[in-house]
This record gives sequence, structure tokens and C-alpha cells, in this order.
Amino acid sequence: MTPRFPSSRTMRPLAAAVFCGAVLLGALSSAQAAVNPPIYMAHGVEYMSGGIGSDEAQLMETVSPRWPATFEFAVKDSKGADFAANVHVTVRDGSGVALLDNVVSGGPFMVARLDPGNYEVEARIGSQVLKQPLHVLQGAPTKATFVWPAGTDMASASTRTVQ
Repeated sequence: MTPRFPSSRTMRPLAAAVFCGAVLLGALSSAQAAVNPPIYMAHGVEYMSGGIGSDEAQLMETVSPRWPATFEFAVKDSKGADFAANVHVTVRDGSGVALLDNVVSGGPFMVARLDPGNYEVEARIGSQVLKQPLHVLQGAPTKATFVWPAGTDMASASTRTVQ
């Protein structure tokens, strides 16, 4: 006659395997969290920037829909465009008050928790400034892409090729 329930002797290897899997999953989750870019705050607005390297770029693209505003930075070149980093960003509300004031993007992507409303976004590489309006709606993420023309002085910014 076979028992209806497995004995504790047969369950031990399974329990050990489940425990090891849980430990490994926790370790991998911690390792991933260690490489996430930090979240900063300026004038009550949270923002995060990054995207250097394919893993971090993928992370930024994954989290982007969860943030009300996303900014992407690139410089045109003969192959299409290079992602730009070290871009100085200023975001002003409808009254002209700077909410993000000359913060530096640590990569080609920046996300910000902006309240619904109208904003003006200024992005600067060296002495070249691009501006564009941004309209943030409740529950609908929006994206602004800044592309500087070929020949933009990148001496103060780093780049990586768009793949």
C-alpha cells in the first residue's frame, strides 16, 4: 500500500531546492537593484536619469511608463544619432518657476514625477540649448525627445551609439 502523502524524507530535497531557488532569486533581485540609478528630488519633484549601457537603458525604458514625464537626449551623426548624457535640464511650470533647475542627466534618459499641467523643458549641451513645451495629463505618461544637430559640441557630454 502506498501512502497518500509523501514522507518527510522525500520532501526534504524538494524543500531544499525551493529554499535555494528563493535565496538565488533574492540575490539576483538585490544585484539588479544595486545597479538602478538613484532617484533624486529637486523642489519637491522626483527624477531619475540614466541609460548608460544596455541594461540600464532597458531599465529606463521599462520604468518610463510609470513616470508622468520622460525625456530622451541624442545628437545626430552620420549613422543616425548618438545618445547624449551629461545634459543640463531645466523644467519650468506654467508660471515660469523652475521645478528642476539645471539638473544634470546621468544618461540619455530622464524621468520625472511632474504633476498634470503645462511645462517648458530646456535641455542644454555645452552652449546649445533646445526648448520645447510639455503637457502632462493625469495618468497618461508623456515623452519629449531632444535631438541636437550634427556637429553639436559634445566636449562636455558623453555619448553612446544608438543600437
